[in-house]
Amino acid sequence: MLLGIFFVTASNYFGILIPQKIRDSLDFIKAQGKLVNMADASEKKVLMLSIVDSLFTFGLVVISFMIIKGLFMFFMRQTIIVVSRLIEYDMRKEIYEHLQLLDNDFYKSSRTGDIMARISEDVSKVRNYLGPAILYGINLITLFGMTIYAMFDVNPTLAFYTLIPLPILSISIYYVSSLINKKSTTIQQQIAKLTTTAQEVFSGIRVIKSYGKEDKFNEHFKDQSETFRLQSMELSKINAYFFPLMLLLINLSTLIVLYVGGTQVEGNTITAGNIAEFIIYVNMLTWPVTSIGWIASIVQEAEASQARINELLQKKSEMIVGKLSPEHLEGKIVFDNVSFTYKDTGVKALSNLSFTINKGEKVAIVGRTATGKSSIAELLLRMYDIEEGTILLDGHPLQDYKKEVLRKKIGYVPQDVFLFSDSVYNNISFGAENVDHDTIETYAEYASVKEDILRLPKGFDTVIGERGVTLSGGQKQRISIARALIKNPDMVILDDCLSAVDTETEQKILNYLRDALKGKTSIIITHRLTSLGDFDKIFLLDEGKIIESGNHESLMEQNGAYAELYQMSSMSEEPIQ
Repeated sequence: MLLGIFFVTASNYFGILIPQKIRDSLDFIKAQGKLVNMADASEKKVLMLSIVDSLFTFGLVVISFMIIKGLFMFFMRQTIIVVSRLIEYDMRKEIYEHLQLLDNDFYKSSRTGDIMARISEDVSKVRNYLGPAILYGINLITLFGMTIYAMFDVNPTLAFYTLIPLPILSISIYYVSSLINKKSTTIQQQIAKLTTTAQEVFSGIRVIKSYGKEDKFNEHFKDQSETFRLQSMELSKINAYFFPLMLLLINLSTLIVLYVGGTQVEGNTITAGNIAEFIIYVNMLTWPVTSIGWIASIVQEAEASQARINELLQKKSEMIVGKLSPEHLEGKIVFDNVSFTYKDTGVKALSNLSFTINKGEKVAIVGRTATGKSSIAELLLRMYDIEEGTILLDGHPLQDYKKEVLRKKIGYVPQDVFLFSDSVYNNISFGAENVDHDTIETYAEYASVKEDILRLPKGFDTVIGERGVTLSGGQKQRISIARALIKNPDMVILDDCLSAVDTETEQKILNYLRDALKGKTSIIITHRLTSLGDFDKIFLLDEGKIIESGNHESLMEQNGAYAELYQMSSMSEEPIQ
């Protein structure tokens, strides 16, 4: 950045020398012209040749100054603009890394489009300040300083009159800058809304099409775009009035130079070359002065964007930072009077929940919708921290474990399956590093999805659509199971991830899990009760509490809520909702 400031200064220094050389050349021509008029024919020829040689030299000097000025301009861009790009890279990386550290509560209360706008649009606005705005700002300051010094050095009176319009310009800039700041903030907020709307529409395009609501969302997006257009037009109108006003004031300076300078030439106070010099100075100041409004606009936009970025970076994770990093999890889990409420909705998911899962046990958690089953899985993965009670894992409080260690050691398949827009091979291998093709195929077979994959156009190399949109629900679930199992986890949690497969396929997967997970703690969250005969424990949840527990036989003997749900599930052969 310091080098860039030097190059800007050097570029402007050689730029200032150009009108001085032009002044010297014009004054030289005028002086030589008088001599030519007074000379005889033979002397005129010699003088004319001398004038031509001198003008050629003047031309070479001016061109040399222009080339040197251009070289320094190139180097100033290579420094300041490159610095701004590097800072932009660092900012995006910092925001991206910071976003990955934030809790689920943040993502539940934030819109994806707004986050995207901050990491793209807002960072770009700040980059424009760090690059072009600083570059032209330094250029303005140095050029102004050098030019005004040169003008006053030639003739203070003419310089004073030439600069009279500048205070008016400064007041105009101050007034307009405040307007630009307000408009820019509003526009950035509207861009975030537009991005969010577009993101939601394209993420849910299948639902929109299935309900035939394209026209409704078109109108909604049109309304949002119209709001953005009107806000942008208001800002453009401010600039439309502002820039002509600046040009008018600059050209007024040129007229002052011609009038005041002309009277001084008549009084022999200055030369005609000085008028030409001043006109060039005024024209040199035209773009920098005109750019004041543009720079002010960029600065105001960057200020608004940086405030939004700072707001994001100031959000911190409220979760306790654990320090335990065991090489292996035994898998004994104890919930002791655990209560948990989601902050974003205020819904109480668990209420004084207590249970114990011993090492290597195969446990099913069942119950109707919204009874807290998935909350147990999310708490075990430390997606959230509990408010009341204690969760022990292998005898240690769960908060003592590092989040990343827990998540690496636990194979988890969430209820809302997510696949990347990549090949099937890469989606499965996402669960583990350095796995070969045979291993990928083996775990796909364990998840009963290998045959489905081989029927795809390019087999395991088939690129699936965004969020796995080109696959069926059952295929997505089974690929997710393969992805979770391939990392050979110490514990497995499957959150209702077999709801979209048929009973026969479910039984195949559960048979594999019974053999492959022998000795490992595994928790299956499900609505389907017909395949739970060989589970060590079954917990039936209702309103965040366990109302019945035991194995399948003991629960059926109780002839309570579990038995009733089992009978309903057996009759319909469908998950109990």
